[in-house]
Amino acid sequence: MKDRVIALAALLQAVEQVQLMANQGQAQTDPLATCINSLFVFDAAGTEQVYGNRHNLKPGFKKLYNQLQGESSRDNAITRIALNVLHLERQFAKNPDVMSLVHDQLSEISQESRQLGVTHPEILAKLGTLYAEKVSPLGAKIMVQGNPVYLAQTQVVSEVRAALLAALRAAVLWRQVGGKYWDFFLSRGKMSQIAHELQSLN
Repeated sequence: MKDRVIALAALLQAVEQVQLMANQGQAQTDPLATCINSLFVFDAAGTEQVYGNRHNLKPGFKKLYNQLQGESSRDNAITRIALNVLHLERQFAKNPDVMSLVHDQLSEISQESRQLGVTHPEILAKLGTLYAEKVSPLGAKIMVQGNPVYLAQTQVVSEVRAALLAALRAAVLWRQVGGKYWDFFLSRGKMSQIAHELQSLN
């Protein structure tokens, strides 16, 4: 269950960055970098290692805990996008050719990211293009609402798409460690407890 909570926290951390970019025009540097960097981790020893360590996911654990507490603390926009990403993951998993192509392109972009940094505009633009051209067409388009001023900017759109790709990475990981939709109904309390504990660790 801990691995599933880590993956869900990563998913929500990425989606929260999507919302920040859509509404404020920019993301939080470190939380975004953690999510984007996960796209270039191909042989991690475990779920936590995909994101470096659990401390890098503190914003995600906090968001997950709040989302599980009930209507008063839940961000419905984040819930909607996260569920749409989970649905997109199902379509992605059914297309091994696309999965292989995405893996190969991520390997190429990874090499460039070592020179430029994972949140360099050029890297985010390439990730955004990869998402738009190869991943997004697999399912219903994920609608991101926000400030039209920011959503009209090419760089912001690229960054939003890059973050959605990172969210998809977390959704794939969640499924790989046994995540099921039933978890949200049968294990809500347990997930909330683990998220709170991981958030509180120094």
